[in-house]
Amino acid sequence: MRRTLREFREFIARGNVIDLAVAVVIGAAFGKIVTTFAEGILMPPIGLITAGNDFTNLFYVLDASRGVPTSVAEAKTNSVPIIMYGQLITDVINFLIIAFVVFIIVRQVNRLKSKQEGPAPTTKDCPLCLSTIPRKATRCAHCTSAV
Repeated sequence: MRRTLREFREFIARGNVIDLAVAVVIGAAFGKIVTTFAEGILMPPIGLITAGNDFTNLFYVLDASRGVPTSVAEAKTNSVPIIMYGQLITDVINFLIIAFVVFIIVRQVNRLKSKQEGPAPTTKDCPLCLSTIPRKATRCAHCTSAV
Protein backbone atom coordinates (compact mmCIF):
# COMPACT_ATOMS: atom_id res chain seq x y z
CA MET A 1 0.00 0.00 0.00
CA ARG A 2 2.83 2.39 0.87
CA ARG A 3 4.53 1.65 -2.43
CA THR A 4 1.33 2.46 -4.31
CA LEU A 5 0.93 5.74 -2.44
CA ARG A 6 4.57 6.65 -3.10
CA GLU A 7 4.16 5.88 -6.82
CA PHE A 8 0.96 7.92 -6.90
CA ARG A 9 2.71 10.87 -5.21
CA GLU A 10 5.56 10.66 -7.76
CA PHE A 11 3.04 10.51 -10.60
CA ILE A 12 1.20 13.59 -9.34
CA ALA A 13 4.46 15.48 -8.76
CA ARG A 14 5.49 15.12 -12.41
CA GLY A 15 5.38 18.40 -14.27
CA ASN A 16 3.11 17.24 -17.07
CA VAL A 17 0.32 16.14 -14.69
CA ILE A 18 0.32 19.55 -13.02
CA ASP A 19 0.48 21.23 -16.43
CA LEU A 20 -2.52 19.17 -17.50
CA ALA A 21 -4.48 20.21 -14.40
CA VAL A 22 -3.70 23.87 -15.06
CA ALA A 23 -4.71 23.44 -18.71
CA VAL A 24 -8.05 21.90 -17.72
CA VAL A 25 -8.86 24.78 -15.34
CA ILE A 26 -7.84 27.43 -17.86
CA GLY A 27 -9.66 25.56 -20.63
CA ALA A 28 -12.88 25.49 -18.61
CA ALA A 29 -12.67 29.22 -17.95
CA PHE A 30 -11.79 29.92 -21.58
CA GLY A 31 -14.69 27.72 -22.74
CA LYS A 32 -17.07 29.74 -20.60
CA ILE A 33 -15.81 33.00 -22.13
CA VAL A 34 -16.17 31.69 -25.68
CA THR A 35 -19.61 30.24 -24.95
CA THR A 36 -20.77 33.59 -23.59
CA PHE A 37 -19.31 35.31 -26.65
CA ALA A 38 -21.07 32.87 -28.99
CA GLU A 39 -24.45 32.98 -27.26
CA GLY A 40 -24.48 36.65 -26.26
CA ILE A 41 -22.74 38.37 -29.17
CA LEU A 42 -22.58 36.08 -32.18
CA MET A 43 -25.88 34.18 -32.08
CA PRO A 44 -28.25 37.22 -31.90
CA PRO A 45 -27.12 38.61 -35.31
CA ILE A 46 -27.33 35.11 -36.78
CA GLY A 47 -30.85 34.91 -35.36
CA LEU A 48 -31.69 38.21 -37.11
CA ILE A 49 -30.37 36.85 -40.40
CA THR A 50 -32.60 33.80 -39.99
CA ALA A 51 -35.74 35.93 -39.48
CA GLY A 52 -35.44 36.14 -35.70
CA ASN A 53 -35.45 32.39 -35.04
CA ASP A 54 -33.67 31.26 -31.88
CA PHE A 55 -31.83 28.06 -32.75
CA THR A 56 -32.11 26.69 -29.22
CA ASN A 57 -35.90 26.78 -29.52
CA LEU A 58 -36.08 24.67 -32.69
CA PHE A 59 -37.49 21.20 -32.09
CA TYR A 60 -39.50 18.39 -33.65
CA VAL A 61 -42.47 16.89 -31.78
CA LEU A 62 -42.38 13.08 -31.71
CA ASP A 63 -45.81 12.50 -30.16
CA ALA A 64 -48.39 15.18 -31.03
CA SER A 65 -51.13 13.35 -29.08
CA ARG A 66 -49.91 15.08 -25.90
CA GLY A 67 -50.24 18.48 -27.55
CA VAL A 68 -47.91 20.62 -29.61
CA PRO A 69 -45.76 22.82 -27.36
CA THR A 70 -44.65 26.28 -28.42
CA SER A 71 -41.23 26.07 -26.75
CA VAL A 72 -38.69 23.56 -25.47
CA ALA A 73 -39.44 24.61 -21.88
CA GLU A 74 -43.16 23.93 -22.39
CA ALA A 75 -42.39 20.54 -23.92
CA LYS A 76 -40.23 19.60 -20.94
CA THR A 77 -42.84 20.83 -18.47
CA ASN A 78 -45.60 18.80 -20.16
CA SER A 79 -43.33 15.77 -20.80
CA VAL A 80 -43.88 15.95 -24.56
CA PRO A 81 -41.21 13.91 -26.37
CA ILE A 82 -39.27 16.16 -28.74
CA ILE A 83 -36.03 16.18 -30.70
CA MET A 84 -34.14 19.38 -29.89
CA TYR A 85 -32.18 19.82 -33.12
CA GLY A 86 -31.90 23.57 -32.53
CA GLN A 87 -29.75 22.99 -29.45
CA LEU A 88 -27.51 20.76 -31.56
CA ILE A 89 -27.12 23.55 -34.14
CA THR A 90 -26.22 26.00 -31.37
CA ASP A 91 -23.72 23.58 -29.82
CA VAL A 92 -22.08 22.88 -33.20
CA ILE A 93 -21.72 26.61 -33.87
CA ASN A 94 -20.26 27.12 -30.37
CA PHE A 95 -17.81 24.25 -30.96
CA LEU A 96 -16.70 25.68 -34.29
CA ILE A 97 -16.14 29.09 -32.72
CA ILE A 98 -14.12 27.59 -29.84
CA ALA A 99 -12.10 25.41 -32.22
CA PHE A 100 -11.33 28.41 -34.45
CA VAL A 101 -10.25 30.59 -31.52
CA VAL A 102 -8.02 27.79 -30.16
CA PHE A 103 -6.54 27.34 -33.65
CA ILE A 104 -5.73 31.07 -33.86
CA ILE A 105 -4.11 31.03 -30.40
CA VAL A 106 -2.03 27.90 -31.14
CA ARG A 107 -0.95 29.35 -34.48
CA GLN A 108 0.21 32.57 -32.81
CA VAL A 109 2.07 30.66 -30.07
CA ASN A 110 3.82 28.54 -32.70
CA ARG A 111 4.84 31.68 -34.60
CA LEU A 112 6.28 33.21 -31.44
CA LYS A 113 8.17 30.00 -30.63
CA SER A 114 9.65 29.76 -34.12
CA LYS A 115 10.87 33.38 -33.89
CA GLN A 116 12.50 32.69 -30.51
CA GLU A 117 14.20 29.48 -31.62
CA GLY A 118 15.90 31.08 -34.60
CA PRO A 119 17.05 29.25 -37.71
CA ALA A 120 17.85 25.54 -37.66
CA PRO A 121 21.53 24.67 -37.18
CA THR A 122 23.53 24.05 -40.35
CA THR A 123 26.23 21.89 -38.74
CA LYS A 124 26.46 18.78 -36.59
CA ASP A 125 29.20 16.89 -34.77
CA CYS A 126 30.74 13.69 -36.13
CA PRO A 127 29.93 10.86 -33.66
CA LEU A 128 33.45 9.40 -33.95
CA CYS A 129 35.92 12.30 -34.05
CA LEU A 130 33.55 15.02 -32.77
CA SER A 131 34.56 17.40 -35.57
CA THR A 132 32.03 19.91 -36.81
CA ILE A 133 30.64 18.96 -40.24
CA PRO A 134 27.76 20.24 -42.41
CA ARG A 135 24.33 18.87 -41.41
CA LYS A 136 23.74 17.35 -44.89
CA ALA A 137 27.10 15.53 -44.95
CA THR A 138 27.02 11.74 -45.23
CA ARG A 139 30.76 11.31 -44.46
CA CYS A 140 32.99 13.17 -42.05
CA ALA A 141 35.62 15.30 -43.85
CA HIS A 142 38.11 14.70 -41.02
CA CYS A 143 37.90 10.96 -40.29
CA THR A 144 35.91 9.82 -43.38
CA SER A 145 33.47 7.80 -41.28
CA ALA A 146 29.85 7.44 -42.46
CA VAL A 147 27.50 9.69 -40.49
